[in-house]
Amino acid sequence: MSETTPAIKALQTANEIMRLFERYGDEDYDGEPVSQASHMIQCAMLAMDHACDTELILGAFLHDVGHFLKHEQATEAMGTYGVVNHEGVGAAYLRERGFPERICAAVEQHVAAKRYLVATDADYQKKLSPASVQTLQWQGGPMSADEVREFQQHPYFHDIIKVRFWDEGAKDTKATLLPLSFFRTMIQEYLANSTN
Repeated sequence: MSETTPAIKALQTANEIMRLFERYGDEDYDGEPVSQASHMIQCAMLAMDHACDTELILGAFLHDVGHFLKHEQATEAMGTYGVVNHEGVGAAYLRERGFPERICAAVEQHVAAKRYLVATDADYQKKLSPASVQTLQWQGGPMSADEVREFQQHPYFHDIIKVRFWDEGAKDTKATLLPLSFFRTMIQEYLANSTN
């Protein structure tokens, strides 16, 4: 019986996450031209295009799960641009469900990565969408020099930066999307086989 417990838990978690997508995924992606689900699927597909492993694909796919949770728990709004600390809310949710730190870090730090890139890359800042510029003000603006140095020491720094670039690129209104069932299976199989 105990041998089947991880498999059952993995199935339950995958189904729970899919229910969030099914309930709230069609909502506008906070001032962007695509839905929340389309954005998150596109982000994962960009990770797949770069031949990333399952953990990084799931980090990309789940990076904005905290926006869905505004319907499930008390959160503070960023004006009309989603949830304050959606990255922390999402990472806490995933940690509670047994996701490893690498995936949780990609979720928890993708906003910090925007602040980092704005502070260190003038070209990146110029490419931000109007909505992303607006949310930056809620998120603390560009990092200070001390924050930049500290952020560069994060054990998953390079993964987090990749997710951030895909986040910015995942706004194609004409993208052909993989079905949610593809990611349900990926989550279920990953968690069932994970030893974290």
